Order: sequence, then C-alpha cells, then structure tokens
Amino acid sequence: MESDFETNSTENHKSGRLINAISNVYGDLTLGDKAGNGSLVEMAERFLKSRAEEGDGQAIFLLGQLYYEECLYEKAEKVFDSIKDTDPKALYQLAVMYFDGLGTIVDFSKAMAYMKRVASCDDPEATSVKQCALFNLGTAYLEGYGARPSREEAERYWLLAADDGNPSGNVKAQSSLGLFYSHPDTLDLKKAFFWHSEACGNGSLESQGALGVMHLYGLGIPKDQQSALDCLKEATERGNVYAMGHLVAFYYHRKLYANAVALGKRISEYGAEDVGAIARNTECLPEYISKGIAMAMFYYARCLQRGKGVQQNVEEAKRYFSKATQLNHEVCRELHTDVTFERM
Repeated sequence: MESDFETNSTENHKSGRLINAISNVYGDLTLGDKAGNGSLVEMAERFLKSRAEEGDGQAIFLLGQLYYEECLYEKAEKVFDSIKDTDPKALYQLAVMYFDGLGTIVDFSKAMAYMKRVASCDDPEATSVKQCALFNLGTAYLEGYGARPSREEAERYWLLAADDGNPSGNVKAQSSLGLFYSHPDTLDLKKAFFWHSEACGNGSLESQGALGVMHLYGLGIPKDQQSALDCLKEATERGNVYAMGHLVAFYYHRKLYANAVALGKRISEYGAEDVGAIARNTECLPEYISKGIAMAMFYYARCLQRGKGVQQNVEEAKRYFSKATQLNHEVCRELHTDVTFERM
C-alpha cells in the first residue's frame, strides 16, 4: 500500500524530509534548543516527545511518523493507535501498516475498515489523505487485498480519488485510470487518453510515457509523430524507462541508428536487479520498466546483429537478445515476430 508520507534520505537519515518538515513547523532553533546532544533523529524524537507531553496533537502524529520512517514500527503503531479516533492521518498510517504487515501481522480486514473510515472522513484538512485512502481502496479491490476482486469497485474508488482530473486530486489514481482503460478487459482508449492527459498535466511521469506511446501508435487519438517524439523525449529525460524503450524503437524505425544505439546501449546496462530501484525513484510500475529495458536491449541487439549505427558483432547481439528475453519474454516474443516477418 502507498503511504502518503514517504520521505527520502537526507543527510544519511531516512527521516530527512520529515525532520525538515518538523523544523519548518517549529523552527530550527526550537528543535535545537530543546533536543540537546545526539543524532538529528534523536533530537527530533526528544523534542516531539516534549511537545506531545504538553498536549500538542500535531507533535504526537509527527512522533509516530518519525518512528515509522525509522522502521520502528511497533513504536509507530502504539503512537498512531493512541490518536486514530481523532487524527485521520494516524488512522491511515495504521491501515497501511496492517496492509503490509509493518510491525504487526497482516490484517486485511482491519486495514480495509480503517481505509474506509478515512475515505468517509469529512474533515477538509484530511482531503489529501482521504484521496490516498480512496486510491488504495481501489488498488485493494483490483488486486483482491482484503476484498473480493472487483474491477467495478476499483474503478469507482479511483474515480473518486481522481477528482475529475483536478490538480488537487490523487495523481496516482488518475494515472491508474489511464492504465485501467488500456487493459483488454476494460478497454476504452478514449478514456485512457483522457486520464493519462490529466495525470501527465498534473506531473505523472508514468502517464507522460504512456501518452507518447498513444500518440506514436494512434491509440485513442490520431497518430501524431511529433507529439509522440516530444512526449517520449521529455519522459526519457525525466527517467521513464518505458518511454526510453519506445524512443529507441522510434529512432530505429526511422533509420536514426546512431541515436538508437546510443540510447539502447545505455539502457542495456540495466538488469532485472535494477527494476525495483528505478520504480522507487520514478514511481513508475515495475512491469513497464522491465518492458522498456527489454525493448531497448532487443533493438540494441538488432543493431549489433545488422551492423546498423555500430560495428557488427553477432556474438554480442546474441548476448543482448538473451538478456532481453530473460527480462521480459512477452515483449521479446512480439519483437522476434517482427524480425521473422522482416518488419525490423
């Protein structure tokens, strides 16, 4: 499940961004004066405990979140549980912990009940976490986590979270709807294009790459090579590996072999072990990352095989064909068919 409060490493602390947020709320001097000596995390913990003892509700939640980010899940659960009836953010984090079994056993029933309570919250200050809860409920119904799998319920919750494509809506839900309507069982490419457009406009890297592919092949929209190139290049620059794979293909089929080789060779340095890290850094789905890498590898191998844009090296080509197939057999099966029928 997705947490609405993810932080990245800063100054070697998992809680770097959270500590910066604490400082923004309470002031750097306040944090330093109250905390005394010790690591930044220890300082923040002591400071938040002192504020919590004075009845500061925000400090109580931030203390729980500090424990959460430091993977001290049992402590986090205790803090969040103490305020779950008055703080929707704490209730949400508990739901995430029960979904994922963080510091506790997995309890889908309790997790779903808590997520639904957050989703029904009317507090305007809880709008963001409410939308995250709606998004996670949609995901739970799609995947069958704690509920009977239901595409209808997944769609319903994601539409609520997406908020008509507004920038204040949940962008992951908007992008997920784009993917949802691209699936064979729920295919509606016009809706897929609409939701990817909304998500891309609101910053989704995943949807930007998807839009490039839709423009390229005329999926839900007339073919537009320039728009496809613009989307794929910008998404590539931002780190979308799926877009990179299609950009390599774009270059290859337009006989821009040097470009295809340069980009394809760079992406071919990635392997299956890199997919998870790329997914975390870009918030793109692992499935599409592996597809992008496999596609780039295959086209690079084809360039090596034919000596296009690079010195011919049949043995090296075989190595990359093999790596690509191991990474994503489905993608490579389709590309092998293109080779067989001389479409590549």
